[in-house]
Amino acid sequence: MSTTGNSRVYAIIVTLLLLVSAAIGWVLWSRNQEYQQSLRRQEAIADSLLQVKAQLEQELDNLSQDYATLRTENESLQGQIAQSASVIEQKEIIIKQIKAENSKEIKALEKQIEDLKKIKTEYETIISLLREENRQLREENQRLTEENTQLQGRVEDIAKQLEEQIRKTQSAQFRATSFRVEVVRRADKLVAKARQARELFISFDLVDVPSVFQGPQKLYLVVTDDKGKPIYAANPIQATVYAPTGPVEIQAQQAKQVVLETNQRLSFSYQLEERLKAGSYIAAIYCDKGLLGASSFRLR
Repeated sequence: MSTTGNSRVYAIIVTLLLLVSAAIGWVLWSRNQEYQQSLRRQEAIADSLLQVKAQLEQELDNLSQDYATLRTENESLQGQIAQSASVIEQKEIIIKQIKAENSKEIKALEKQIEDLKKIKTEYETIISLLREENRQLREENQRLTEENTQLQGRVEDIAKQLEEQIRKTQSAQFRATSFRVEVVRRADKLVAKARQARELFISFDLVDVPSVFQGPQKLYLVVTDDKGKPIYAANPIQATVYAPTGPVEIQAQQAKQVVLETNQRLSFSYQLEERLKAGSYIAAIYCDKGLLGASSFRLR
């Protein structure tokens, strides 16, 4: 073969190699471009999902604040929030875990978004129910406030009746002042609710007791409801006191022998034998010479 022929062969081979190399390069370049485009699409999708996740997290933060406000209101209205509070606490833990995850994988983000959407729905349901409960509690509290106003009026009427009773039977010689009636449950805790009442503690002052009345005296505790009916006692004490207006029959729950001095503070401690109902009551202290004093109290 001549030198010219060999050169042509070599030229053809080189040309073919260049063409093959160019083809391979183009294929590789094309695949790289597709890969880069795929990466950009994946990043775009991930960025979009991250934005959705961030938006949901923000909405849940707002719902959490709404819930906290409603919960505070519910507690002030004496609602029962323990169950929903437990659910919310569990959801808050899950939300914190999701927020802490920094994955940019699409499947992981889609799962997080799905979980956040579910929690958001549960949040909205709980908040809606809580808002309705608060509305009902406000209405109930308003009703109770109106009833309390009416009851206050009744208490004022009772006070007037007490004044009239005192005017009729009050001992003209000495009287009890600084009356205090405390309703006690177990562990010496003061209460205002009828179902918790276990004991009555009544204290009062006797001031400037005339010498003729000083010495041994018998005092009586009489507790009645707002209709004048004595509260239950297994062994009520029937007695007659002699007021300036004449003899008065009383039914006492407790009596005690004391030695009266010029000035002293005395008290009665009475264990209730039957649970009291909600309402207004009158605690009165008598001696043989009439009514020394009385005070009203109310149980919810």
